[in-house]
Amino acid sequence: MIIDIILIIFGLLGLFYGGDWLVDGASRLARSFGISALVVGLTVVAFGTSAPELLVSISAALGGTSDISIGNVIGSNIANIGLILGAAALVFPIAVHAMLVKREVPILIGITGFSAFLFVDGKISLLDGFLLFLGLIAFNALMIYFAQRDRQTTDLAEEEAEIEAHVEPRIKPEQRPRELMRLVAGLIVLVIGAQLTVTGAVSLARALGVSELVIGITLVAVGTSLPELATSVMAAFNKQSDIAIGNVVGSNIYNLLGILGITAMIKPISLVDPIRFEPINELLMRPFSVDMSSYHQVVFSDGPIMLFFTLLLLPVVMNRQITRREAVILLSLYLAFTLFAVLR
Repeated sequence: MIIDIILIIFGLLGLFYGGDWLVDGASRLARSFGISALVVGLTVVAFGTSAPELLVSISAALGGTSDISIGNVIGSNIANIGLILGAAALVFPIAVHAMLVKREVPILIGITGFSAFLFVDGKISLLDGFLLFLGLIAFNALMIYFAQRDRQTTDLAEEEAEIEAHVEPRIKPEQRPRELMRLVAGLIVLVIGAQLTVTGAVSLARALGVSELVIGITLVAVGTSLPELATSVMAAFNKQSDIAIGNVVGSNIYNLLGILGITAMIKPISLVDPIRFEPINELLMRPFSVDMSSYHQVVFSDGPIMLFFTLLLLPVVMNRQITRREAVILLSLYLAFTLFAVLR
C-alpha cells in the first residue's frame, strides 16, 4: 500500500509539472506566431490545464479501467465547484461577470445534462465521443467569436488585460526550438505521471477493498484538479475574480466535451460487461438495487450529483457575487459528497 501511495504522489507531481511545462511551451509558441493573448487564454491555456485529467482518463481507458476514466471526470467537475470554487471564495469573495451568468454557466448546465444522459446506456461510444468533441470545437469557436466581437467594450477590455497577465509573453523566433522542447518534455512527463497515477490508484483500490470508481472520483479527481485549485485560489487572493470562476467553468466544460470526447474516440468507455448487461432492463427493473455496480453508481448517484453541483452555480452566481457564506456551503456539500462516495 505504501508503494501505491508513493506511485500516486510521484504521478500527481508529474501531472502537475508536466502540465505546467506543456502550457508554458504551447502558450509561448502560440504567442510567437502572433496569436493574441485572449485567444491563447481561451484555447491553449484552458485545454492545457485539463491535460492531467485527459492523460489519466486515456491511460485508464487503454488499461481497461474505465471506472477511473469516468470517476476522474465526474469527480473533477464536482471538486471544481464544491472544493475549488468554495476554497477560492473563502479566500476572498468572488465577483461574477454578467456574461458568465448569461452565457457560460447555462452552456455548462446544458453540457452536463447531456453528458449525464449519455451515461444511461452504460457506455460512452465512439459516436458519443465524436459528438462531444464536435461540441468542444463549437464551444471554442463560439468563445473566440464572442471575445473578438466584444473585445472593445470596457468590461471585456479589462478581462483581456487579466488574461494577458496570465499568458506567457511573446518570444523571439530563435527561442521557438527551446519552447518546443519544453512542450514535448511536458507531454512526456504528463504521460509518465498519468501512468503512475493510474497504476497506483488501481492497486490502492484493490488493497483497500474499494472500487476503482471511488478512487477515481475522490483521490484521482482531486489530484488532477490541483492546477485549477492553485489557479483559482491565487486569482481570488489577487482579486482577479474572472480568472477564479472562469477557470472552474471552463475546466468543467473541457472535462466533459474534451476529456470524455477524446478518450471515447481513442477507446470507448464502458461501465458494464456488454455481454451480460442490458441497460434498459437494469434501468427499468433494478433502479434501486442493493448491488451498486459502477453503472448504478454513475447513473443513479454520481451523474445526478454532478448535475446538482452544476445547477448550484445558478443561484450562487445570480447575485453577481460568491460570498464566504456560500463558499462554506459549497465546501460542506463537497465534504458530504466525499464521505458518501467512500462509505456507500
